[in-house]
Amino acid sequence: MPGKLYIVPTPVGNLEDMTYRAVKVLKEADLILAEDTRTSSVLLNHYDIHAKLQSHHKFNEHQTSALIKEKILAGLNVALVSDAGTPGISDPGFFLVRTCAEEGIEVQTLPGPTACIPAIVSSGLPCDRFCFEGFLPQKKGRQSLLDTLANEPRTMVFYESPYRLVKTLEQFAEVFGPDRECSVAREISKLHEEHHRDTLSGAAAWYREHEPKGEIVIIVAGAPQKEKKNGPHKNKYKDIECQDE
Repeated sequence: MPGKLYIVPTPVGNLEDMTYRAVKVLKEADLILAEDTRTSSVLLNHYDIHAKLQSHHKFNEHQTSALIKEKILAGLNVALVSDAGTPGISDPGFFLVRTCAEEGIEVQTLPGPTACIPAIVSSGLPCDRFCFEGFLPQKKGRQSLLDTLANEPRTMVFYESPYRLVKTLEQFAEVFGPDRECSVAREISKLHEEHHRDTLSGAAAWYREHEPKGEIVIIVAGAPQKEKKNGPHKNKYKDIECQDE
């Protein structure tokens, strides 16, 4: 009987963000795949987890996924973790999940930590609809992608390195406009967690004077939508919007 592949989110900061179910799955797994075994060992030791650990990262996932698939088909239960957050979200995981899914292997993804959700909820910007862009290309395709997002009406979520933060905010200000609202979340769930709410130009100026450190999530307001000629209009009796039929 084949085993299962478990996708297990791990804390992005505070180790206490680990769920009871995540600990149970990792303790019972026959094999744990880790983006960096040294980083994951700290978490596993903290929770007294002693399952076999194997490296699985973006540089070897194409080579190891087929072997992992065979182990699962042979009956092993395998758990995948990344350094922090949910595997597959700007972290290794997608290729292995697709390989297993195509083989008919059951994939169970546990709910749990990810940096983008706390960042967007804390931003004060609309979070009922948003688009997640993750890390932008550093060179090829970067400008063209930003140009396509210039009129995106939904709140946008980006991941960025602290070393490129100022340059990225300056580029955003050029493409989206210097007065577009944003929030820069830093060190989510850690001791020095910070949310700097500002305009794009203001945030760029702030971080030119205050060197950023740690993991960064940038939340950018969507493009303002122009009212259509036959769109919403005001009811003269009540201050509510009515929609033409």
